[in-house]
Amino acid sequence: MAAQAPPPAVEKAGNEQQQPVDAGQTAVVELLRYSPVADELGRRFADAGHRLYLVGGSVRDALLGRLSSDLDFTTDARPAQVKRIVSGWAEAVWDTGIEFGTIGLARHGVTLEVTTFRADTYDGVSRNPVVAFGDTVEGDLVRRDFTANAMAVSLPDRTFVDPCGGLAALARGVLDTPIEPERSFDDDPLRLLRAARFVSQLGFTVAPRVREAMTAMAPQLGRITAERVQAELSKLLLGAHPRAGIELMVDTGLADVVLPEVPAMRLEIDEHAQHKDVYEHSLTVMEQAIDRETDGPDLTLRLAALLHDIGKPATRKVEPGNRVSFHHHEVVGAKMTRRRLRELRYPKQLIDDVSQLVFLHLRFHGYGKGEWTDSAVRRYVTDAGPLLDRLHRLVRSDSTTRNKRRAAALQRTYDDLEERIARIAESEDLARVRPDLDGNAIMELLGVEPGPVVGKAWRHLKEVRLERGPLDRDEAEAELLAWARAEGILDA
Repeated sequence: MAAQAPPPAVEKAGNEQQQPVDAGQTAVVELLRYSPVADELGRRFADAGHRLYLVGGSVRDALLGRLSSDLDFTTDARPAQVKRIVSGWAEAVWDTGIEFGTIGLARHGVTLEVTTFRADTYDGVSRNPVVAFGDTVEGDLVRRDFTANAMAVSLPDRTFVDPCGGLAALARGVLDTPIEPERSFDDDPLRLLRAARFVSQLGFTVAPRVREAMTAMAPQLGRITAERVQAELSKLLLGAHPRAGIELMVDTGLADVVLPEVPAMRLEIDEHAQHKDVYEHSLTVMEQAIDRETDGPDLTLRLAALLHDIGKPATRKVEPGNRVSFHHHEVVGAKMTRRRLRELRYPKQLIDDVSQLVFLHLRFHGYGKGEWTDSAVRRYVTDAGPLLDRLHRLVRSDSTTRNKRRAAALQRTYDDLEERIARIAESEDLARVRPDLDGNAIMELLGVEPGPVVGKAWRHLKEVRLERGPLDRDEAEAELLAWARAEGILDA
């Protein structure tokens, strides 16, 4: 069962100078009362003659009042010793991380990872450390990415350990590194992106020296695999403040390596309102889409909102009268989106969904004052398929005009479209628009075997279904036979 934390123990800004040094210990002691499994584990290690510490993100989150059911520990015990200590106590044990000194285990619904003190070195080429075990918790903490993640609490005696000033940094809401940021980022360039991720997740700012190092060392992200970059980017986008994370990436040059299409939008003027550029517009659309989420953070929607206009730089054209146009930017943008997400190794379904949303996001603007036929409404719903709800959210979010009258008119027009969709859906299954005859019926009527003819006939009947709505059996058969004669499949 997840630990239920009381209100946050650390308040940012203003009173951190008056905060007592032992505030961290007091806070974590209180919070650990909600996770007795940690104390149990600490006693087992102490009985075996070893030291155990709650560490890193678990301590940070405890101080922020949100201790979770996934806890991280560090110890002087070696992996084989850890396995012996937890044997018979843990309900499950796994050692997939044993080469890095980590043993995973579970008890009473809590997932725990115990890692031997580390004193790693790096080869300066990859981000893979040459694993070396350390002897002290202080040495382990100094090698961590940020001071806010470099705090520990010993168990079971609950002594607070903070050699790098993590508590003060946490109180100020500042990300800083335990050692010089250049050394830290050179050891592991993924930390460059992790800084932006923590800005998004925690609402922190980065220390000036960290920002300078990020800017100077951004190209080092090229040493990191696409899969690791993708994982960090996804966590950033799913954070509470993704705009701040994206802005930090763009301002420091990280985005030039990870998502170059985003900073490329900065100089492009949006044709709908020339007082803002496409980059700022896209960030606002993402924020507005987030405000419309109802079932928690939605990575597909957030990616689509951020990337929906990335085709504009490539399609920008100055028309007579100095009007700027971006014709077919949704088509170009969908292709660019697909290419970028593939390079970042996102799952195929997510790539398909985000690209389709980018492709469809502009179609609503052809709706005008309701001139669409029922056929056009059916096609809109069918092309969106299971993405229709996300498309509704994206299109509504794509209005960032400061003209309140225009904004209200756009929302009323979309209200009208949704009402038409609902009315048509009452009599038709718009979620599953299919031909009125299936493949077996097509083969029987035409006297053909499975093959390309059946597929062509099926697609024709689907087009008829979209255009005219549902047909009864006799109408569908007559339509199929007429098509087959026109195609020369049956004699006229």
